[in-house]
Amino acid sequence: MASEHQIRQYLAYWLQLGKKVVINNGKQPLLPEPVIEGDRYSKEFEECWQKILDPSSGDSYLEGTEETIKELLTPAWEMMICARCPMPVPVRVQGMPAAVCPCHNLLNWPNTELPLPRPPISSQNHLTVIRNRLLRTAQSPQDPQEPQPAHKFGTLIPLSLDFPGCPGESTGPDDHHQDTAQSG
Repeated sequence: MASEHQIRQYLAYWLQLGKKVVINNGKQPLLPEPVIEGDRYSKEFEECWQKILDPSSGDSYLEGTEETIKELLTPAWEMMICARCPMPVPVRVQGMPAAVCPCHNLLNWPNTELPLPRPPISSQNHLTVIRNRLLRTAQSPQDPQEPQPAHKFGTLIPLSLDFPGCPGESTGPDDHHQDTAQSG
């Protein structure tokens, strides 16, 4: 089941790529800008989220998709990573998958030359994590003859912490086949 946090993050990621949220049963598109302000979602994004949750707004959905936000907030849906790009997509827990991925109509996506969408980041917390990692490395130097682990997935966005089935997570016996296909 997708949490409210994951649905908010899903919307924030796609809004950063210019997708709109449509409310009032398809009559009113919303594209809050900016989506993120430092370590939190922007006031505009929060206002958009409140409109989405307001029952008087009718059905709301991400532009180019068929699932309403109300449906995504039920136990029938969870968030996974798109097979085509490193973005969150809704997936039914049981039954047929969603008809389309939100990236299907983005002409220049995926585009590795642009920064990827991201969640709000606390700079202080992020710098503390980097400092601690550097301190651990300095305290336990590695043997220069020992091969360094290579990250075979390229640049990852922080989705792996919030969405199951992300690159790097073990989900079953087919993982090795998928990993080797991506690294080749």
